[in-house]
Amino acid sequence: MSGAAVYFILEGVLSMSTADIINSYGHLLIEALGQTLLLALYSLFFACIIGLIFGIMSVVKNRFCRAVSFVFVYAIRGVPMIVLAFFVFFGVPQFVKQTFGIPLVLTGLQAGTICLSMNCGAYMSEIIRGGIQSVDKGQMEAARSLGLPYWRSMQRVVLPQAIKTMIPSIINQFIITLKDTSILSVIGFPELVNSAKNVIANTFQAFRVWALVALMYLVVITLLSLLAKYIEGRLARGRE
Repeated sequence: MSGAAVYFILEGVLSMSTADIINSYGHLLIEALGQTLLLALYSLFFACIIGLIFGIMSVVKNRFCRAVSFVFVYAIRGVPMIVLAFFVFFGVPQFVKQTFGIPLVLTGLQAGTICLSMNCGAYMSEIIRGGIQSVDKGQMEAARSLGLPYWRSMQRVVLPQAIKTMIPSIINQFIITLKDTSILSVIGFPELVNSAKNVIANTFQAFRVWALVALMYLVVITLLSLLAKYIEGRLARGRE
C-alpha cells in the first residue's frame, strides 16, 4: 500500500465524529455493556452465596468457623483484583494440569465470574455479618427460648430482619462489582473496556470512545444508585 493511500485512510479515520463512531461501533459497545452487566449479575449471585456462608460462619460461636471466615476475608481483600484475575485465569489451570494431569481451560466469563465472586463474596461476608449483628440479640434468645434450634432461628428470625438492612449495601456492592469488571479486560473478556480498546484501535479516536464508555458507565451506575436510595428510603419509612 502506498504512502498516499495510507494517508487518505488515516485522514478518513481521524475525521470520524462521535455520531460516526456510534453508528459504526455503537452496537458493539452495547453488546459489551450487556456482557458487563451479565458478568456482574453472575458474580453478585455467587457472591451472595459465598458471603452468606462466610458471614454466618463469622458470627457463630465455633472458633474454627470464625477463623476460617477471617482468613478467607482477610486473604481475598488483601489481594489486588488484577492479581486474583491472573491467578484464576492462568495459575489455576496450570496447577491443575501439572498436579492432576487434567487439561483445564477457563473462558473469560468463567474466570471472571470466579474472580469477581470471590472478591465480592469477601465484602458481602462483611455486609452480612454486620446485618446479622444489627439484629437485637434478644431476637435470637427469644427464638431459642421457643425451642427453635440455632440454625432454624437464624433462618426464620434473624436473617429476614437482617436482609432488610443489607439490601442498600448489597446494591452498592453490585455497583462496585460492575466497575470492577473493567479489570477483567486483562484476561480478554469482551466487557466494555476491552471492546472500547478494540474500537479505538480501529478509529484512533481515544477521547471520543472513552467519553462514550464513561457516559455508559455513568448512566447505569446512576440508575443503580437511585435504586439503592429509593429502597433505602422505603426501608427507613417501613421502620418508622
